[in-house]
Order: sequence, then C-alpha cells, then structure tokens
Amino acid sequence: MTSIAETFRAHADADPDAECIVPHDRASWSRQDVLDRATSMADRLYAAGARTGSRVTVIVEKSPEAFVLYLACNLAGYVYHPANSGYTDAELEYLIQDAAPAVVVCGSNRSETLDGFGDYETLTLDQDGTGSVLDETDTAHRPYTAQPEDWAALLYTSGTTGTPKGAMLSQENLLSRAQTLVKAWRFTKADRLLHMLPIFHAHGLFVAGNTCLCAGACLLFEPAFSPDHFFDRVQDATCFMAVPTLYGRLLKDTRLAPSAVGHMRLFTSGSAPLDAVASDAFEARAGSRILERYGMTETLMLTSNPYDGDRRAGTVGPPLPGVALRIRKDDGRIAETGEVGIVEVSGPNVCKGYFNLPEKTAEAFTEDGYLITGDIGVMSEDGYVTLQGRKSDMIISGGYNVYPREVENALLDLPGIDEAVVFGVPHPDFGEGVTAAILGPARVDEQAIIAQARETLANYKTPKRIIQRSDLPKNAMGKVDRKVLRAEYVDLFKTGSE
Repeated sequence: MTSIAETFRAHADADPDAECIVPHDRASWSRQDVLDRATSMADRLYAAGARTGSRVTVIVEKSPEAFVLYLACNLAGYVYHPANSGYTDAELEYLIQDAAPAVVVCGSNRSETLDGFGDYETLTLDQDGTGSVLDETDTAHRPYTAQPEDWAALLYTSGTTGTPKGAMLSQENLLSRAQTLVKAWRFTKADRLLHMLPIFHAHGLFVAGNTCLCAGACLLFEPAFSPDHFFDRVQDATCFMAVPTLYGRLLKDTRLAPSAVGHMRLFTSGSAPLDAVASDAFEARAGSRILERYGMTETLMLTSNPYDGDRRAGTVGPPLPGVALRIRKDDGRIAETGEVGIVEVSGPNVCKGYFNLPEKTAEAFTEDGYLITGDIGVMSEDGYVTLQGRKSDMIISGGYNVYPREVENALLDLPGIDEAVVFGVPHPDFGEGVTAAILGPARVDEQAIIAQARETLANYKTPKRIIQRSDLPKNAMGKVDRKVLRAEYVDLFKTGSE
C-alpha cells in the first residue's frame, strides 16, 4: 500500500458493508458508500479540470461529504489543500493565489466572491450535503497509482509569526504517520472514534481521519464540539481526540464521570499544551489518563506518551518509531540529557519543504536533513520530551532567557488560576517584561500572585504584571495567540520600569 486511499480500499474490499461514517443526524455510511462517493467526487473534480498533481483548494464547513472529498483527492492523486472557512476573503485570496489550484470547492454563499481570485473552476459544497461537487458526470478520473514521493497535501502554517507557508506533504508522509499511530495507539476495525475536531487542520484530518481510514475504524462524525453532543454519543465510542480547550470544557461539566466515559479505551490531546493540573483532574474525574502527544503541520506526529506505560503529565512522550529527534543548543552543539534547546527532527513523516519558497525551505533544514521545528524542548534520560514553548515566544528579560511554559506551569499551581499564558512586552529597563494573562473563577490579588510565584521562580522569570481577563484570544485549535496579547499590551510598561 502506498496511499491512504489504497489502504482504505483494501478495507472496503474486505468488508464493504462495515460502518465507516455515522453522521450526527443522518443514516450511517458503509465503507462501500464512502468509496463510491469518493470515486464520484474524484470524477467531478476531473471534469472541472483537476489532474494528477493539481491542487484542489477546499474552503467548506465540516460535513461527512467534506471528509470524503479529501479521500477523493487522495484516490485520484490531486493535492488536497484545506483552508479554514472562517478566514476572511482577504486571507483566502492570499492562500488561493499562492496555491494556484485547478479547482476551488467552497460554500455556495462564497462562490461568487472566491471565483475571482485566479484561473480555476469553482464548485460548491454546503454543510447540509448539497453542492455542485456532488453532481454526477460521465467523465471518469484517470487511474492513479500512488508513489511514496508523490505530493498529496498542501497545508499552510498558521502565520502567527509571519506570512503563512505551504507545507508540502507526500503520500509517504501521510501514510507512514497513520500506520505508526494505528500501531502505537492500538487502533483496530472495532474502534469507533468520536470525531469533533475541524478537518481543515492536520489534527482532525490526518491524525484522527487517516488513522481511522487505515485501521478500518468507524468515525462518529459531529460538525463541532459541544458537551451535550459529546455525552449523547460517547456511549457508542471507544476513542476521543481533542485539544486541551475541549477537555477544559468537559471538566466543567458535572456529567464527566466513570459512569459516562469509563468504557472508553483512549483519550488523546494535542495541538496545544495540556497542563498537568488539567491532566490530573481529568483522570480523577473520568478514571482515564489522557495520552498527550506532539506534532506539527510540517511533520504530523512526532512523539507520543505510550499507550501502555507511563503517561507523564506535562510531557509529550518519547519519539514515535521512525522519528529521529534531537535537541540543539544556541551555540550549535547537540544538547545533553536535561539541557534545553531547539527540537530538530527527521523521518518519513517530515515534509520536503515549503511550496514556492526554496529559501525558507533551506533555512528550515540542517545540513544533515533535520527539520528545525522552532520548538523549545528538553529530553529526559529515558527519552521523554517536554516542550517549553516556541523560540519565537521566548522572552529575553534583562539578558536572561525566559521560557513561557515554565512560568505558566508555576502559575497554574497557584489557587484561583484556571488558565495562564505568559508573554513578553517592551520594557524600558529589561528589554522585555515578563507578563501573564490569567483566567480564574474569581478576582485575584495581583501582587499576592506575583509574591507567590516568586517563591518557586527566579526573580527574572517572575511576572512583573498579572492581568486577569474574562477570555484569551485563541485560534480554532485552541492555541492562545500570544501575538494578539503582545499587541494589546505593547504599552504596558511604557511609563517606566517595574
């Protein structure tokens, strides 16, 4: 097998009537139903101008049809390019013009606007399962046999530190990760994954979706997360994948108990750090320990806490099979055990580079082929990786490096703080002032929190200001946008030093 589609076809041939997708409000689809729909969509895309290697840009709301559209592209050798339907027209114009697709599939409410951004055919797909991409055609797509190096997907980085870059993922990148996760997380055709994540992002599309397609597992498909839908459907599930924000919402729900979720064999968390306090609280309430892992758009999954063994709260586990991971210090040497530095990785899951950006691609890789992730991490003696943030988020205060995650963990240990995000803003004396934005159930005393934090943190790491907020700016995957916070508080220390 050389592709996700070929692997799924083998499952369909073996048991065509097995349940594959169970929508939240419609009859279930068998494996053969899914394969037939994917083949029909591949034909329709071909009739619209897609060919092997063509980009197909997809800007639609989550639906079973939208997921099958991804499978259709993989089946025919089209390069799947998903984009967040919540993006503005200006944001989408940049992505479409950069990707240069042969076909754009979007919601019918945006088809006229998006039709004018380039030379491509526009098709529609709406959340209710209607649209022109589903129209039947007498034209059949060309037979396609995938090669490992074939370009399969184009996913753009979030752009929080600059212009979004398009990571080019190959058939080998996608299939190798899915096969690894099937083994690492013990997925079988008996599994039923409660799917509540977006599918424009690697987490919901490739980690959840591809793993189930390769295992022959069933997807219980929900358009979005809600606690009510979770508890309505979790009795029929065996696995759940989510971001920390969703686990935080479940922890606030009185229905979370072993009686509701004790039958579940796997909960995983990713896309943003899961703090140890929330991990321990979930285990106490649900009777299950969340498995945290780590990946990137450019690499898919890199590390994972073990399915059997010590799932350490606050860590993302050892490297997965096939992944070479090392930590490099600022002075260029490879870090020793326990030393902090930049994570570098290589393996069959790592993309080959960025679309139309040879200079950025060259900058992203070392001479011996390791991707420089930009993540700050440390590895224990037995191989567990702990992340301490992005290099771009590191604060330099008074000449000292401050890693936000270390400060956030210290704050989360204090009473009255549910969430904490640490960032640096300009400071007249220190260059950058360590600042924390927090959420909590009640008002807290800023100076008291600072004093408590100083008991466990060096003075240069201790926040100079604590800002209590009613919410934090987050993207669709639950990651806090520090860029927004830095911009909002850029003048916080303008009048003098603290």
